[in-house]
Amino acid sequence: MPLSPFAAWLLVQWFSWGIFWAFGLMLMAVIIPLVDAVTGPDKSNPTDADAAVLEHDRYYRWCTYLYLPAQYAGLVFACHLWVTAPMGWPERLALATTVGVVGGIGINAAHEMGHKRTDHERWFAKIALAQSGYGHFYVEHNHGHHLRVATPEDPATARFGESYWRFLPRSAAGGIRSAWRHESARLRRRSTSVWSPRNDVLNAWALSVALFTTLVAAFGPTVLPWLVVQAALAVALLECANYLEHYGLLRRTLANGRYEHCSYRHSWNSDHLCSNIFLYHLQRHSDHHANPLRRYQTLRTMPEAPQLPAGYAVMIWLSVIPPLWRKVMDPRLLAHHGGDLTRVNTDPKGTAAHVEPPEVDQRTPVVVLERPQAGDAADDQPPPDGPHSLLSSSNPEEHTNADANE
Repeated sequence: MPLSPFAAWLLVQWFSWGIFWAFGLMLMAVIIPLVDAVTGPDKSNPTDADAAVLEHDRYYRWCTYLYLPAQYAGLVFACHLWVTAPMGWPERLALATTVGVVGGIGINAAHEMGHKRTDHERWFAKIALAQSGYGHFYVEHNHGHHLRVATPEDPATARFGESYWRFLPRSAAGGIRSAWRHESARLRRRSTSVWSPRNDVLNAWALSVALFTTLVAAFGPTVLPWLVVQAALAVALLECANYLEHYGLLRRTLANGRYEHCSYRHSWNSDHLCSNIFLYHLQRHSDHHANPLRRYQTLRTMPEAPQLPAGYAVMIWLSVIPPLWRKVMDPRLLAHHGGDLTRVNTDPKGTAAHVEPPEVDQRTPVVVLERPQAGDAADDQPPPDGPHSLLSSSNPEEHTNADANE
């Protein structure tokens, strides 16, 4: 995937068809879904013994580390092509979509590395995010989304009846506010200025400014509009993934006023093989939220986790067509909750009421899994510094203060 700009150039050279400049988009929208359809779901899980070996197998770490040099080699090559290749603006736009898909998958690589405790992986995450200009994701995802997932307070959880196009600005703006709020509070606790270089939002954004400035200085202002286009597409793809991962799912409010612990029932999953490989098993999303420090190669599929009808490569495109998305997903969501709309995260501005609840076999009641609350934290008191949320993990061993690693 990160070498898609090179593959696009080779295909154009061989066939002289400008459409191949959009090879990255074709790979994601056509090739991966077709392979998924042929290979089908893979519901196998590693045994505990195999998982222990896999967790320490450095091959899988290098699969994420090496994405970065390939990602930026493709970006530099694309800048060269935008300046020197005989392309019209439609072909330049097509190449920007290829680069944007690479940047979008780069955000996913950053997601994997940003959850880890090691300093170099955290910095690799910020570097991977520089291409898309979305460096605040490193902070907000770990300290905002994982804490508030599947609640109305989470901007990255889509509500039932909310279209992707209404979700997109809410999630993007809410993510920036959440990241800034967390970093401001963290630095205040350390008696450090919010404008300090230690501000993880500012230093991540600074990487994007440095990257874009360097590319414009090297290739000229001609590349700037296309850099903006590819970054916008990368962000749009990330927000598509955010939209479908928790659509309509809601954690119940307990008698003590706190939300029930995040369980496997609070994330949509897909076991389709090819798209899982390309996305570092992101589609096994329930296990990721239950165990955010677990490396991607050991993530498990869970029988109680709600399942998407296809892999992300299909569902992302479905999400941008609201009537089609709702026709496919609304009945599935209601069936997951036994037709009970009170257990659904509903968009107050949406039109959820017109959906007929599906028939449910009353002999098989729907069980809501509840785990003990691991702790509590308010927006003005974020969790301790670290690549994970204290309220997200179901494994007590992972409730670790990562300050010790700084």
